[in-house]
Amino acid sequence: MRLEQLQAFLAVAETGSFQQAARRCGFTQSTISRQIQGLESQVGLPLFHRTAGAKMTLGGERFLPRARKICQEWDKAQEELADLLAGKQPELCVAAIHSVCAYYLPPVLQEFCQNYSEVQLRVTALGSDRALKVLKDGLVDVAIVMNNRFLTTGPEMVVEILYEEDIKVLMAANHPLARYKQVPWSELAHYPQVVFKDGYGMQRLVQDLFTKQGMTLDAAMELNTPDAFRGVVRLGEMVALLPESALVEAIADSTLAVRSLASSSTGNPRSYRQVAMVTTRDRLQIPPIEHFWQLVRKLKPTDFGQYQYSNGQQPLAAS
Repeated sequence: MRLEQLQAFLAVAETGSFQQAARRCGFTQSTISRQIQGLESQVGLPLFHRTAGAKMTLGGERFLPRARKICQEWDKAQEELADLLAGKQPELCVAAIHSVCAYYLPPVLQEFCQNYSEVQLRVTALGSDRALKVLKDGLVDVAIVMNNRFLTTGPEMVVEILYEEDIKVLMAANHPLARYKQVPWSELAHYPQVVFKDGYGMQRLVQDLFTKQGMTLDAAMELNTPDAFRGVVRLGEMVALLPESALVEAIADSTLAVRSLASSSTGNPRSYRQVAMVTTRDRLQIPPIEHFWQLVRKLKPTDFGQYQYSNGQQPLAAS
């Protein structure tokens, strides 16, 4: 059963004439007749009495409301898809890691809302693994996460690295490690660590960093917000490895200290993470999503010092 057959049937039923139906549909009368014959062959019943008035049979009368509903649904589907391609969508959903939500996204969101005021933005702060899962499940349109190539494989995925940022050590201001400008790994391993919860890419990254040093991570506590990290570290001997963007407020806190990591014994001079923006190829064809993607690219930070130095403090690397 083809859509044009249903449209021909409706045209004949509504005009009462094969000739008038042909004019309405822009076809010849013989074409309309063939479409009706094909439809009748498929349903197994005649739909019209072959008289001058093209009166519907009992089968035609029963079929009419169903055919009308199918064609209405088709018209509605076409309209909704056209609206989607024209950028008429009710909302745009984004999942992003906490530091991105706090410091990176606000100017992006502000400009997007000015350009697409009719689209409601929904932004949720999630761990990287969870953010990628809800993206794959179709619950969000864009995820901004710690890059993990094992979770972003697939021909439908589009991944763009936005920036890299160093991993630093957060501790209390009076902590024994605060005497170092660059904390040696051999010293760091002596202290219990506060780490992100399972499902956050940072937990996996910290574990990998310790493993590469041939050391065991002493994960004494799991948390999931920078505020909680600062509160716990401030009170005791526990320390935390965090990315620069999660330390913006800590650098201005006199009760806390932030230090760089010394070069690793494996010869890698840096401990860092990559932050990436992820979506699917089909979503980038939708104007509001593509516009949001371009805004994130345009407004990405070239240096997180733009946030850290605004309070008059020294750069993190010099702590």
